[in-house]
Amino acid sequence: MIRDTSAQDKLLTPPERRWKRPVFLVAGVALVAAMVMGLPALARMFGSGQSVGISRLSLAEVTFGPLTRDIAGEGKVVAAVSPTLYAGNAGTVTLAVQAGDAVQKGQVLANLFSPELLARLGQERSNADALQSEMLRAEADARQQRAQAQSALETAAIAHKTAQNDLARQQQAFEAGATARMQVDQAQDVLERAQVALKQAQQLLGLKDESTKFELQAKRQAFERQQMVVRDVQRQQDELTVRSPVDGQVGQLFVSERMSVAKDAKLLSVVDLSALEVQMQVAESFARELQVGMPGEIRGNNQTWKGAVSSVSPEVVNNEVAARLRFEGQRPEQLRQNQRLSVRVLLDHRDRVLAVARGSFVEEGGGRFVYVLQDGQAVKRAIRLGAQSLSLVEVIEGLQPGERVVVSGADNFHGAERVTISQ
Repeated sequence: MIRDTSAQDKLLTPPERRWKRPVFLVAGVALVAAMVMGLPALARMFGSGQSVGISRLSLAEVTFGPLTRDIAGEGKVVAAVSPTLYAGNAGTVTLAVQAGDAVQKGQVLANLFSPELLARLGQERSNADALQSEMLRAEADARQQRAQAQSALETAAIAHKTAQNDLARQQQAFEAGATARMQVDQAQDVLERAQVALKQAQQLLGLKDESTKFELQAKRQAFERQQMVVRDVQRQQDELTVRSPVDGQVGQLFVSERMSVAKDAKLLSVVDLSALEVQMQVAESFARELQVGMPGEIRGNNQTWKGAVSSVSPEVVNNEVAARLRFEGQRPEQLRQNQRLSVRVLLDHRDRVLAVARGSFVEEGGGRFVYVLQDGQAVKRAIRLGAQSLSLVEVIEGLQPGERVVVSGADNFHGAERVTISQ
């Protein structure tokens, strides 16, 4: 048999590793401490259901401070008075000025020639002359008829006086016995007939005066009415000479020389550069608070001017409203129409309010809630907002000074009540 080496093997005892016990003990304590310290974070993470990095959010602190509500934007210089002139009647245009020419008030800018209007003016004047002749003839006839009626009245008065005298003589003769009673009676009858004739003559004169008065009044009114027609046509004829209503410059020509235009066609515009304003477009949401007289500030050409709101358009176009500001004090120099300037209108100023930076939470949630940072979480909280400016919003309820809120990026939370914020 072949002998093995079992007799030569020697059983060795492994050395004791005493250093491992302290190491395992320290590692166990560290693990337990880490679990204890990370337990709240794990609980928040698993309790919230989702986690969002803080780099995806914009935060702001709630503080006390001044709040100025204003509207800022860009405006353009416009003339406060910039009338556009129109053709008073159809005709052919002859221009007396060119675009950019300086003009004085009352200066002739253009002339229109209208043969139809000129012919009508002549016809109306002829009709007025005819009516005037009729009125004068009626006045002459009225004087003649009144003279005849007056003559008849005077004749009747003389006959009445004669009858009275004859009756008196007959009565005296009858009393003296020189005449018969019949003569007295005849004289009495003649007097009565004379009285009737006198009364009729008086009435006829009165009726003749009334009839001639009405006739003359009708003739006179017809003549005056025709005169008004003549004056109206003459006014239209005068309006064919287009004059400048203000001192300024010719802005834009809408017609060319010897061009035929229709009635009420645009001819040209005149710009009064002595009164300038700045027009800006304001969002409809802010336009509701704009009032005439609100103070403003206008900047441009390295200068700043005080202004005030002069008008607010009632028409909304593309969700915007046009507002104009006038310059307060001395009129600025070296400004051109349509020049761009920076405009700021002060709506309200409060010295000390609880406010936070304006963010997407104002529009997205309607300002009814916001996410507040608490112990590494964003907690949804109901709030109530007050006055708002372009950069700040007033907080009436729901927040305290020093709290940090999510002003933008809350759309990543998808409406959750609690969201863990990771670094």
